[in-house]
Amino acid sequence: MLETDNIRKPSFMYALSMLSAAIAVISIGILVFDAPIQILMFISILVLIPFMMRLGFTYKQVEQSMVTSMGKALQPGLILLTVGILIGAWIASGTVPTLIYYGVNAISPQFFLVTTLLFCSLVSVATGTSWGTIGTAGIAMMGVGTTLGIPMGLTAGAIISGAYFGDKVSPLSDSTNLAPTVTGGELFTHIKHMLWTTIPAYIITGILFTIIGFKYNTASVDTESVSQLMAYLDQTFNLGIVPMIPVIVLVTLLMLKKPAIPSIFMGAVIGGLIAMIYQGFSFSETISIFYDGYHVESGIDMADSLLQRGGLTSMLALVALFLFALGLGGMLAESGVLEALIASFAHKIQHTGMLVLVTIIVSYVTLAIGGSAYFSIVMSGTLMRPIFERLNLKPENLSRILEDTGTQSCSLLPWTGSGIYTAGTLGIATGAYLPFCFLAFLTPLVSLFYGITGLTMTEKKEPKKKKTVIKPIEV
Repeated sequence: MLETDNIRKPSFMYALSMLSAAIAVISIGILVFDAPIQILMFISILVLIPFMMRLGFTYKQVEQSMVTSMGKALQPGLILLTVGILIGAWIASGTVPTLIYYGVNAISPQFFLVTTLLFCSLVSVATGTSWGTIGTAGIAMMGVGTTLGIPMGLTAGAIISGAYFGDKVSPLSDSTNLAPTVTGGELFTHIKHMLWTTIPAYIITGILFTIIGFKYNTASVDTESVSQLMAYLDQTFNLGIVPMIPVIVLVTLLMLKKPAIPSIFMGAVIGGLIAMIYQGFSFSETISIFYDGYHVESGIDMADSLLQRGGLTSMLALVALFLFALGLGGMLAESGVLEALIASFAHKIQHTGMLVLVTIIVSYVTLAIGGSAYFSIVMSGTLMRPIFERLNLKPENLSRILEDTGTQSCSLLPWTGSGIYTAGTLGIATGAYLPFCFLAFLTPLVSLFYGITGLTMTEKKEPKKKKTVIKPIEV
């Protein structure tokens, strides 16, 4: 704990200045200089140091606030590195090529988008990880979509919508467990309450992808490219049921609620063994793929773009982003910047509609600042929880909004960890898939509708007052 005897709370204008300085560095760096987000986050940290020291923090205290917050990046960072190993292993084992090969042969172009939505939803519900779904089923469906002539942005939108739907409603998901913990609720009450917003938005999303899919038919397929890709996959890999064993192992382990990191690594190890025994890779080649990803120069553009990915090193930039984003967020949280900004208008919130709107905005702002859904959920939940309690609302109302916004939208901002991971893994710019992430846009609108109307905004039961019984006076 930091000693706070000499530390002053920031005023509204001082807090606004600190936040504006951090945002200015990042936005100018991206828009004007096209600089990497990691170095911009690091510069923002340096810019905020004198602001905090002026509030009475020593440099050692500032450093401690950064290090404490950065420590929260360890688990997701390890998961990321393990997922990178998994992706490379599953390509070498023939798992991803098998999914692409049979997916192209089995799925009609008209129903590809809605099929992708449903498939990624099921995988994500079963595993509880949106990143794992994007890095496995997502890569496979991107390959299928490309060969069927579906625009990459549309395919990615369906993948992301499905992956985050499953992530939200799965009891195995870390964010789904985190939200009720922060707000003081219960896991399954939180999941049931989310269905009120998630299911209507999901149904509309499915209808939209179905309607859009009718535009594409067999005439849109580049038959020559597809034939080349299918021939290459068939000749290069031994396809079939054996390469699907890693998928079965991983899904089984995660459904049994085994820890994510060992489970994902076990899926990678099984993939590596199949790559050696069934696909003919040497031990040294397999270890190299674990570290540096799968590399191929087939001369077929489609095959190279689909299969050249994965490896532990592919995730190092993202881990660095996590460290800097959480360090920056920790400084803003420890200095009281966000509390000062919210305190300036918190007393004016008297209606559920305004409360939901403000919570949505706070969730998006903390997501943009902290660079991760975890930071957004923790900060927004901590800051908004007293207001929900003052209005006598149950904690599942707050936890639902945090997931409707922070969790759903974390891959839509190009500088967040999820945004960089999704764009890098699927091989597409954030701006190309952002317009088609229908679920991420629809869910907060449904949530806001409930806030304005009061529907599904459950209140705490008032404690029953004991009735006073007046006894007759005995004479």
